Amino acid sequence: MGLLLGAIGVLCVYMVVKVLDVLWWRPKRLEELFATQGIKGPPYRFFVGCVKEMVELMVEASKKPMMPQTSHNILPRVLSFYHHWKKMYGSTFVIWFGPTPRLAIADPDLIREIFVSRSDHFDRYEAHPMVRQLEGDGLTNLHGPKWALHRRVLSPAFHPDNLKLLIPFIGKTVVDMAEKLSEDMSPSGEVEIDVSEWFHVVAEDAITRAAFGPSYDDGKAVFRLQNQLMGFASEAFRKVFIPGYRFLPTKRNKICWRLDREIRKNLVKLINRRRDDFDVAEKQNLHEGDCTKDLIGLMIGAGGNTGGCVVPPPLARPITVHDIVEECKTFFFAGKQTTSNLLTWTTVLLAMHPEWQERARAEVLRVCGSRDVPTPDQLPKLKTLGMILNETLRLYPPVVATIRRAKSEVELGGRVIPRGTEILIPIMAVHHDPLLWGPDAARFEPGRFESGAARAGRHPMAFLPFGLGARTCIGQNLALLEAKLAAAILLQRFSLRASPNYVHAPTVLMLLYPQHGAPVIFRALS
Repeated sequence: MGLLLGAIGVLCVYMVVKVLDVLWWRPKRLEELFATQGIKGPPYRFFVGCVKEMVELMVEASKKPMMPQTSHNILPRVLSFYHHWKKMYGSTFVIWFGPTPRLAIADPDLIREIFVSRSDHFDRYEAHPMVRQLEGDGLTNLHGPKWALHRRVLSPAFHPDNLKLLIPFIGKTVVDMAEKLSEDMSPSGEVEIDVSEWFHVVAEDAITRAAFGPSYDDGKAVFRLQNQLMGFASEAFRKVFIPGYRFLPTKRNKICWRLDREIRKNLVKLINRRRDDFDVAEKQNLHEGDCTKDLIGLMIGAGGNTGGCVVPPPLARPITVHDIVEECKTFFFAGKQTTSNLLTWTTVLLAMHPEWQERARAEVLRVCGSRDVPTPDQLPKLKTLGMILNETLRLYPPVVATIRRAKSEVELGGRVIPRGTEILIPIMAVHHDPLLWGPDAARFEPGRFESGAARAGRHPMAFLPFGLGARTCIGQNLALLEAKLAAAILLQRFSLRASPNYVHAPTVLMLLYPQHGAPVIFRALS
């Protein structure tokens, strides 16, 4: 008995020592290591790190709207903790996310190393469980060979020639919505709408066609269910995260589980139907050009049993039904939110800056006419609109920051970064840095992109709204095409101005969005 009690005592002491090492001694050792290399930051606090201060700074910043209402100096409001600590410790500093060090880096040369030249030393950060449930285990969250397989299989869906085929369909959606707007206008020829909600319809239509192709109607039904699930997940994300809570049989969780089961059941039916279509194509000896390059079709084709559509070795290995379901979830969340976000801020900025709105409209009318849907040949000629979209992405990037994790000890900028350190790249801070963009960095000036994105700033890596390197957002071409097409059609038909009810309050919840909505007044052009 004495030996047993002694063993239990030793085990308890070992566990206490282990916990203390994880929660106190190791963080303090790392804090000292960073300090000896000139990297400082707010002090580590037992267990919570700097999280309490971060939350307090962000909550305080969100209480007040931007003043003046036309100001684009939004960094202090959106990334308040970064702005606050940068003033104290410089642009490279360490904060503590619990006991884990998180190193903030905004130097474009170091960012290039992290994303490009030394990317093999860094891995994507594991997302918050609620975010991961929302995003799915698709391309965004995959790693290694499986990520490489999915990336290569899905890339043809986002090739410019393939995206051009979507233009008539997306254009019809926007035109139909514009006509509905015209019907809802007051006798004065105006109507006010919240574009942050309105553009979800446009984004969802484009994404559904890119993901499901000829199975568009079935895809819309699936994504309606996914949209309901997104609402529950977004609401849960606003609350304090309790580990394991999402597994409890609460009323809300039961609804989420039911929605998830329905989504998966409908997707499996859709996938099996598409497989039957591929079998017919194989029997008819259809060549690759006859295959629809939508996401589901490409992933089914990667199984190697689709005739002329077969993915060449070494990629001819099955992608499971589960994989396809998860990719659809990822594409729906990332694609819809990013695109609707870009359209929202573009419309707000056009309403705020009538001089650029007029320049863009004059170009659209000259190139595309007053009513015709822009063609694939006309869209690239809309240079002014392209500059406006880039300047919108600079000032209001959908993803305001991204995180990487050091897979092993690595030297970066002459400093040793311990294994497991998280690297915070504050995209918005890079985009608003006067050293990279000049003293007018917080000003809306699309002309800075006249010579292209790489030459717009004082460093070629100063503009990274879709990331850099191998993991650059696969859907960026679709987002830009859809935004340019939708904006051009609206400029043909309406003038825009900010509503008196608009409160300029950009904030972040996973992505950048208008805290109090984005009401814009549309006036019909004669």
